[in-house]
Order: sequence, then structure tokens, then C-alpha cells
Amino acid sequence: MSLETLGEHACFGGKVGFYRHDSASTGTAMRFAVFTPPQATERPVPVLYFLAGLTCTEETFMMKAGAQRVAAELGLMLVAPDTSPRGIELPGDRDHWDFGVAAGFYLDATRAPWSLHYRMASYVVHELPSLIAGHFPADTARAGVFGHSMGGHGALTLGLTHRDRYRSISAFAPIAAPMQCPWGEKAFSGYLGGDRAVWAKHDATAIMRGLDDAARGPQILIDQGLADPFLERELKPQLFEAACDEAGYPLTLRRHVGYDHGYYFISTFIADHLRHHAHALLA
Repeated sequence: MSLETLGEHACFGGKVGFYRHDSASTGTAMRFAVFTPPQATERPVPVLYFLAGLTCTEETFMMKAGAQRVAAELGLMLVAPDTSPRGIELPGDRDHWDFGVAAGFYLDATRAPWSLHYRMASYVVHELPSLIAGHFPADTARAGVFGHSMGGHGALTLGLTHRDRYRSISAFAPIAAPMQCPWGEKAFSGYLGGDRAVWAKHDATAIMRGLDDAARGPQILIDQGLADPFLERELKPQLFEAACDEAGYPLTLRRHVGYDHGYYFISTFIADHLRHHAHALLA
């Protein structure tokens, strides 16, 4: 699979690169970013996938989170895909900031016309790791996933659904119960149709309630700011917390007074998340 390099930059002894390729999953060109730590010159390194939130691109995390310094110390490769297919035009895909372009919700759409291109789950879980394995010094058998907001939803749902692929999971301010909030209801009805049983396969709280072997999954770390304007209406971490308690699943949910939904919040706690993943990936 060919890969186009858009730019590469030295960073903390490693390298941040931006890339583009033709995706079989989405039928479009897709972009992603990679931080390769200095340890990768000597051996393949574990991979940590970051899934960004609504309106973001593959650049957002690399430019704003301040993750590279600690990732370089720990020897973690960071991979950040774009948040949706681009370069196509579907009816209404640019009418709302929370649906369509930059709002792929990390699922495979089943409803036309979205089902042809909006296949972000297949892209993130299967195609992108194959691409990373073929072009970068990555140990893709040691992989973790984390994300923010919509991407936190993606990290939880994909991490829990594909526990054979991810050894570690964390999230910043995730949409933790999308079946019960406007963002999730809008995305799920648009991408998946009206069957709520189908929605439940993409809702972290519902997935947790359906696990019969929950205690065997990786411990989850979630950070949530209490000054987040979306906390009560859209995020609802208490519902996921209750589901984890019922299932006996290992969750650390930290609530922080004064912190909002943005990257100042993420950059404050990013080192904790990287070390959380390193504990599992470097063991």
C-alpha cells in the first residue's frame, strides 16, 4: 500500500510526520499523523492510537496535546487518524458541525449514502494498523487506544469490542453513553438508522452492560473536567461508571474542578495517560 509523505519534522529526538494514502475502507484519500520516538531506530516500538473529537483533523492532537516529550521518554509511537473521510460530497455532510465531515464517530455506517464511505471503525481497527506495520518501525501487537470527546467514545467502544487488538484504553471527556445524548442520537440515526439494538453495539455504556467477562479487560482511565460545558447534556460519564461498577470492570474515572473540554485540559493530563498505556504496553 503506497503512502505519500506530506511533511516530517524532528521532535524530541524522534519525528512527527503527516501522511496521505488511498483507503480501501473509505474509498477516499485519508490522512494521518505519526510521532516516531527515538527508540524506534533500534527496535520496533508499541503503538498508541489517538482518536480526536468533533471538528478535528489528524493535525489537532499532534499540534495541541503536548504528548511528544513523554512519548519520546517512554518509547511510544503515537498515531492520529483524521476524524472522517474527506474529498467527497454527500447530502448534508457539511450542514452541521456534529455530523458528516469531521464527525465520523468511529463506526461503520450502515445507512445509505454514508455506508459507502463512512467506515471509520474498519479503517481504525484494521486498515490503519496494517499500514503502520508496513511503513513504520512499530510493534503493532502491542497497541493501545485513547481519544477525546467523540474520539473518547471511539476509544471506549473500539477498545472494548476489540480487546484482542488493544492492550490499553483511556479517554478524555468521552461521549460515554451516546444513545442517551443529542450528539449520539443524531449520529446514530444518520449513520445507522432507527434500530436502537444496532446503536447499542456502538455505545460504551451498553457494551459494558453486555460483557460477560468484563473483569478480563484492560483497566480504563478516564479524565473529565467539571467545567466542561458538554458534561451533563452530551458526555454522561456517570452512566458508564455505573455500568462498570455493575460489571466489576476496572475503571479509574477522575473528575477535575475548573477544567473544560479543550486541549488545555488534555495537555494537563496527557502524561498520566501515556504512562497508563506504557504500563500495559511495555510490560
